[in-house]
Amino acid sequence: MITVNPDGKIMVRRCLVTLRPFRLFVLGIGFFSLCFLMTSLGGQFSARRPGDSPFTVRTEVMGGPESRGVLRKMSDLLELMLRRMDTLARLENSSELHRAAGDRRFPVDRLPPGAGLMERIQAIAQNVSDIAVKVDQILRHSLLLHGKVSEGRRDQCEAPSDPKFPDCSGKVEWMRARWTSDPCYAFFGVDGTECSFLVYLSEVEWFCPPLPWRNRTATQRARKPLPKVQAVFRSNLSHLLELMGSGKESLIFMKKRTKRLTAQWALAAQRLAQKLGGARRDQKQVLVHIGFLTEESGDVFSPRVLKGGPLGEMVQWADILAALYVLGHGLRVTVSLKELQSNLGVPPGRGNCPLTMPLPFDLIYTDYHGLQQMKQHMGLSFKKYRCRIRVIDTFGTEPAYNHEEYATLHGYRTNWGYWNLNPKQFMTMFPHTPDNSFMGFVSEELNETEKQLIKGGKASNMAVVYGKEASIWKGKEKFLSILNKYMEIHGTVYYESQRPPEVPAFVKNHGLLPQPEFQQLLRKAKLFIGFGFPYEGPAPLEAIANGCVFLQSRFSPPHSSLNHEFFRGKPTSREVFSQHPYAESFIGKPHVWTVDYNNSEELEAAIKTIVRTQVDPYLPYEYTCEGMLERVHAYIQHQDFCAAPGPAPAGARAPESPFILAPNATHLKWARNASLAPGAWPPAHSLRAWLAAAGRACTDACLDHGLICEPSFFPFLNSQDAFQTLQVPCDGTESEMNHLYPAFAQPGQECFLQKEPLLFSCAGSSSKYRRLCPCRDFRKGQVALCQDCL
Repeated sequence: MITVNPDGKIMVRRCLVTLRPFRLFVLGIGFFSLCFLMTSLGGQFSARRPGDSPFTVRTEVMGGPESRGVLRKMSDLLELMLRRMDTLARLENSSELHRAAGDRRFPVDRLPPGAGLMERIQAIAQNVSDIAVKVDQILRHSLLLHGKVSEGRRDQCEAPSDPKFPDCSGKVEWMRARWTSDPCYAFFGVDGTECSFLVYLSEVEWFCPPLPWRNRTATQRARKPLPKVQAVFRSNLSHLLELMGSGKESLIFMKKRTKRLTAQWALAAQRLAQKLGGARRDQKQVLVHIGFLTEESGDVFSPRVLKGGPLGEMVQWADILAALYVLGHGLRVTVSLKELQSNLGVPPGRGNCPLTMPLPFDLIYTDYHGLQQMKQHMGLSFKKYRCRIRVIDTFGTEPAYNHEEYATLHGYRTNWGYWNLNPKQFMTMFPHTPDNSFMGFVSEELNETEKQLIKGGKASNMAVVYGKEASIWKGKEKFLSILNKYMEIHGTVYYESQRPPEVPAFVKNHGLLPQPEFQQLLRKAKLFIGFGFPYEGPAPLEAIANGCVFLQSRFSPPHSSLNHEFFRGKPTSREVFSQHPYAESFIGKPHVWTVDYNNSEELEAAIKTIVRTQVDPYLPYEYTCEGMLERVHAYIQHQDFCAAPGPAPAGARAPESPFILAPNATHLKWARNASLAPGAWPPAHSLRAWLAAAGRACTDACLDHGLICEPSFFPFLNSQDAFQTLQVPCDGTESEMNHLYPAFAQPGQECFLQKEPLLFSCAGSSSKYRRLCPCRDFRKGQVALCQDCL
């Protein structure tokens, strides 16, 4: 224990009282800080070389790393002062309190508190900051004065007339009027002079030619590409859990899910490695920005994780992170705007300037919220690097909504569309929109032993309702009364204190269950029931994987953006005929029953049949860990929207037709002797082209033949030759922007070709047109990939 001499306490107290106004301290610190700042910056200023341009001086003085280091040192120094003065203030507080306790004539609340010391030190910090601003203004003024001396050099700062840079003079005019509208221009050295405008527009942006007198050594020093590293499969996910961060309920949920599936991811990686046979895979640097979890987007999901809110998006994002990490790629995860800006290299300001460095990521996975944030803060760099972005989009974005000009002119513009991306850059939860890429998620896969245990432990009369929010149960009394005659009904509806009135008394409500307990409930149940909402979630697949039959309602008329509020504003015209179209179309009976809930006889007959039916647990391969790894691997290896060659102009005729008419004269095939299109993926030889019936979309026309529509094949069909080989009598051929083209118009006998490549679309139909549709085969259980796509 440390003892203090009472005389020492008196001495300290006298010193504190004597210096309480802190005038000497304030004066000393302020003088020292000013000298420190002026000496550091002044040294740089004095190092100016004769003949340097004003812009060169401005860049070195105000934008160089030395001046930033000076300011950083000052900040560190002030932090150290604050910490030490905090200790001193506590000592003063202690002394004053002891004195007040011994002298009752002075109440404690009237003592001059030592805590005032901290406010004064903070005021000093603000004064130093103000000094830095003043010095900056002095230097700016000095540089402008110096610029008047360098008239010879300023003569070379006129906007050049170069046909290769037609926008240069217009951009210079804009800079003259608006360069102060965003601090990012000053960050890059713009100071209001013609030279600074031209240097910025030629070296930071690319609207003007390089100035001949500029020392371009620094600007030409391109960032050396990192040596390619081979990606290696990972089985230990502990580092991934660290990368995912913490502090949000949504992140906690995602981490628990990833941890629970670690063994399955490891086994899937081992299987895929064997399948690929040691083929080289280059490691990609990947940024994952989950925009809907940022505070700036509202983050409405995290507070609802523990209250029955939707979990589908978090399930998918957790699995995307796991797949990328297991495949061996470099990963960075951000869930805040500040983290995003730091990782991208966003300059300070309002987002009008390009990034401060080349984008260090090969791929960026984000959502619509993150996409909007990037556009707001990346400036021109967004257009330059948007080909690297992949947008996780649950319900899909059709080409007609994606093309800004076309969407605006033809009534397809919504709050979420018009990004002018390649439609394949949008990645969906289910394979319902072949114009987009199918990303998906995973469900827990059972081994044979677990499957047998589940079959033996099933209760033949137990049903679980799909709906954690009480509002979903509203108006379902008639349905539940019919079901209650045959089965014991269980629910997992969230409530805080009182049982929700929407849930009938005969329903056994377990409340909101953690995922492992919910899985156990599904393993006992015979039936999993959908009430029509939520649409296309992961829970029905989990139920089917655990041996349940999924019963859902048929929608008549189908739900779409035209008649249902939920889909209104979404960038798709897709019609949904049931709560879970994938389960209905790709799985079907006996695992999935879709009936009219308004028809009591049909509903009761279906329930009776289900009670008597025995089903095994079933999980489609594409929703296993291995299936998702296989799919994501193929996308990363083969999808390149930055370097993909543009399609041939509409109407261009190949020297030799690559097509042949099938023996039954119903469709086109790629000729065996035709040269394959270099770099095409999927491979061109998997192409099959059909002329759809009038009013039929290509998505449906391909499915009619057991195939998948493949939009990347449209450029091959966008020619007169394709129609002629298919023996279509075209009296005339025109090229226009229309998401239904290429197509054959009846009546009129006229063929139409697509003028805008971004509008090639599997979706869309009209009774006026017979669409020319590109189809392909697919791997069993993996509709996203053709037979030879892996």
